[in-house]
Amino acid sequence: MALEQSFVGREYPPDVVYEVGREKIREFAEAIGDSRPEYVDAGAARALGYADVVAPPTFTTIVNLASINRIVNDPELGLDYSRMVHGDQSFTHHNPVVAGDRLAVTTTVESISRRAGNDFITLKAEIRTEAGEPRVTTRALLVVRDAEESA
Repeated sequence: MALEQSFVGREYPPDVVYEVGREKIREFAEAIGDSRPEYVDAGAARALGYADVVAPPTFTTIVNLASINRIVNDPELGLDYSRMVHGDQSFTHHNPVVAGDRLAVTTTVESISRRAGNDFITLKAEIRTEAGEPRVTTRALLVVRDAEESA
């Protein structure tokens, strides 16, 4: 079943605010195996010009995942989650994410296409502080494999 084309251009405004904490940054850095001091030590981060500990570049995946799930779980879209794979992810960094930031995500369905019997959906997320300061723009390409092709 093809994805519902009317979703292209649909925007999902922020529904929650995510407060970035020092411990969450430390846990994420540890999980990805990056032990840079600016991820765990406020003094080291300040010495590099940051207001507080700084998040690794892919940290906003945590914030973005909820917005992606909000879209892919919308029954009107017609996406079979059991057939979905992550095709690509990109990040454009505008300003560093630091502990204390309160982040809100606005997500837009940029495109939906069908190739070789598979559906491709591109989602763009604008991650900003609650005050509107840009932090990161992400794009995720999701591929929904055709039921007959994957059987």
